[in-house]
Amino acid sequence: MPGYKVIHDSVHGTVKVDGVFLELLERPEMQRLHGIHQLGLAHLVFPGANHTRLEHSLGTYHIASKLCSSLEIDPLDQMEVRAAAMLHDIGHTPFSHTLEEVIHHRLGKDHMDISRDIIVGDYMPYKDRDTEVVGSIPPLPDVLRGAGLDPERVADLVTSARQQEVGQSILMVDGEQAHFGQNNFLKQIISGPLDVDQMDYLLRDAYYTGVAHGTIDVDRLFQTLMVHHGNLVVDKSGLVAVEGLMVARSLMYTSVYFHKTVRIAEMMMCKAVEAAPQEILEDLFLDTDCSLSSKLAAAGGASSRLMTMLRYRRLYKKAYTLPIMAMTDEQSQALIPLVNYERRKAKEREIADRAGVSVDDVVLDVPEKALLLSEPRIGKTDVGILDGGRVRPLSRYSPLAKAIQSRGVHDWAVMVSAPAECRESVRKVAVKVLFS
Repeated sequence: MPGYKVIHDSVHGTVKVDGVFLELLERPEMQRLHGIHQLGLAHLVFPGANHTRLEHSLGTYHIASKLCSSLEIDPLDQMEVRAAAMLHDIGHTPFSHTLEEVIHHRLGKDHMDISRDIIVGDYMPYKDRDTEVVGSIPPLPDVLRGAGLDPERVADLVTSARQQEVGQSILMVDGEQAHFGQNNFLKQIISGPLDVDQMDYLLRDAYYTGVAHGTIDVDRLFQTLMVHHGNLVVDKSGLVAVEGLMVARSLMYTSVYFHKTVRIAEMMMCKAVEAAPQEILEDLFLDTDCSLSSKLAAAGGASSRLMTMLRYRRLYKKAYTLPIMAMTDEQSQALIPLVNYERRKAKEREIADRAGVSVDDVVLDVPEKALLLSEPRIGKTDVGILDGGRVRPLSRYSPLAKAIQSRGVHDWAVMVSAPAECRESVRKVAVKVLFS
């Protein structure tokens, strides 16, 4: 019927897209996401993980629409949340989070910065020559304004993951419980400990990887989520569903997102980008996985070699790894500075020099910085539980939540990898360079 389309999604089934959201979905910013793997290079380990950022964006929009209806929030607020859910990933570079740290270092921006720039009209993610084929493309903020939406408010929701509340509003007292009267629930729907983004990616990534850990009870969460004093909280009866999401998130990070072989493949891709000429990055936010891979393969040198290895799945091998449980205090102190990108790269060069190999053949992975850039919510278990009119933190009710918060998402503190033929020489010097 005119005015909307029904899309059949492999995870959610029937997804209805109507009005301005249909126009947003068909825009070049969204269609580019067809060419970006949701899980970067994870398909080299999990062959089914070929789903895209567009599928995830559509699923996030669908869950946001259902949650907004369940919460019965203001219609305009619903529109803004649904728009933010659909557009939240439009600034991603090829291979999703894989290149986040490299791009942040080289360009000083991450995908949230670019998403905001696109939404407010400060960056156009297509070239003039494209309009010669597809016709005139109205600026994205004009489309949002035409539907009665404020681009700045939508952009604020998209970037809310890293926003810190500045100042406090008026202290209010309800019964015996004091609270600050701020409406944070719209941001929490998009980015928070129980946001629609992770509800979709956990379900979707579990489905496509074949890993069972990502199963969560979305229906039960919807039945027990509510707005209380401006914040998204969960009724006590939904405690088990919340614990289930926390467990799923933690286990998916361990078994999929920070799988050792996936990390090695991702670090090889980062090496290929680091070795590439600066001009390759000029159109990075216009590129797809395919177009960037082609540019890197044609760049010559280490970039071309690494891309050929990835194409044939000739991955580097683990030369040295330090389990977190075996790490001493002295080793921990030695690794802390390596969270810094420049210092880590200096250590890579030192390992390569002492091993007598090319710096392109040494990958030093200390993943904490990358984790913070790509998923700032992983440690969050600060879910408000509504019990008898009072809100208390989840940790008051759930020892499991405390355990998850202290549990690392990977069991190794540092990993050094190299091509199979020079793995042994790299292994011999890695410990000395890292901890001497």
